[in-house]
Amino acid sequence: MRTSARHRGRDARKRGPLDRLRAIAAVSLLAVTLSPSAQPQNEQPGEYQLKAAFLFNFAKFVDWPDGTFATPTSPFTICILGQDPFGHDLDDSLRGKTISSRPIVVRRCNSDPETRGCQILFVSRSQGRRMAEILQGLRGSKVLVVGEADGFAAGGGAIEFVLEQEHVRFRINPDAAAREGLTISSKLLALATIVRDGSNNGKN
Repeated sequence: MRTSARHRGRDARKRGPLDRLRAIAAVSLLAVTLSPSAQPQNEQPGEYQLKAAFLFNFAKFVDWPDGTFATPTSPFTICILGQDPFGHDLDDSLRGKTISSRPIVVRRCNSDPETRGCQILFVSRSQGRRMAEILQGLRGSKVLVVGEADGFAAGGGAIEFVLEQEHVRFRINPDAAAREGLTISSKLLALATIVRDGSNNGKN
């Protein structure tokens, strides 16, 4: 039993610096979006301001396959399926920004068929009971599917937001991304907890 305790102690020491590095990197990732002009001094961004910023930064660290866009000038479309938890935060954080010179369009979807043609789809918590149905219907759509329901990534979603000690973190399922032909940068993967299809717990 003493040996196990020593192992646990070493594991905890290893996780400490890694968690600090991940937190620093995540702050750097968000800095390009949450500029001082957009965020009042001394006011901490809320949960969905942070999630909106992450969605924008996800787009910069993911490559979509050839044929994703109908034309060279087609917009980059970020969609929300289900009850919209962002309010104005997503629109405000993306106003005037581009992805690979493409203007960004935010679209609210009321049904699954409307999600075709999106590059990023955020599935709100209100759709948690339909998670498996939604993910199955999006197979082959070349969409980066992001959700916040518990187990979303292990269930086949590409990225899952999680709250850990009141901080927004995320899990990435590379299997799900690869199925859609999406390539996620190693820089983004390094910030995430990695899960695989059907896994119970994430690991680095």
